[in-house]
Amino acid sequence: MTHEREGFSLQRTASSHPSDLTRIISVFGSSRVVEPGESYRQAVELGAALAEAGFSVATGGYSGVMEAVSRGAAQAGGQVIGVVARSLPGKPNRWIGKEIVTESWEQRLFRLISLGDGYVVCPGATGTLVELAVAWEMMCKGQLSRRPLVALAPFWQPIIELIETADEKTRGHVALADSVPAAVRILQRQLANKPRSAAEERRNSRI
Repeated sequence: MTHEREGFSLQRTASSHPSDLTRIISVFGSSRVVEPGESYRQAVELGAALAEAGFSVATGGYSGVMEAVSRGAAQAGGQVIGVVARSLPGKPNRWIGKEIVTESWEQRLFRLISLGDGYVVCPGATGTLVELAVAWEMMCKGQLSRRPLVALAPFWQPIIELIETADEKTRGHVALADSVPAAVRILQRQLANKPRSAAEERRNSRI
């Protein structure tokens, strides 16, 4: 495993980025799911499918969905990036190939957002809800260039629909997927139509 440590700033030269060419999908989800539960199995499937589709995977680096996605991607031969925080308890999972260490939970979240060319949101609790909400709000406010944000249904469907009903400006930013293959197809389709990826921006500028 390689390590990278950083302070508060999210800026980093493209040459030091873990991947300048491969598009990165940041995956969010519960830290509490365990094997052999269905949520764990689905996350392993997701990691493998993303790697097989040619994506690198970034997660929060710890247990649960983060571990399962990392495991699936690593076992499929993909690059796995874990973003951890000194302020959080626990040890990074053993499937991480590249570890990025931040100081705080907030820095960790924004690092995962800045890394991602796209996002998948797995079932989770309040932490995962915040991750979904921050990425969604940043795109709504124009603070983040538009990129694929996929939430797994049926878990997130009621929340997405309630928010889109309450505020029409939030519509069209989140895609619901009812399976892992559907989520990967959405990512592939939306990124294929995207003229400039975050990976290309990282290669030519600072993020």
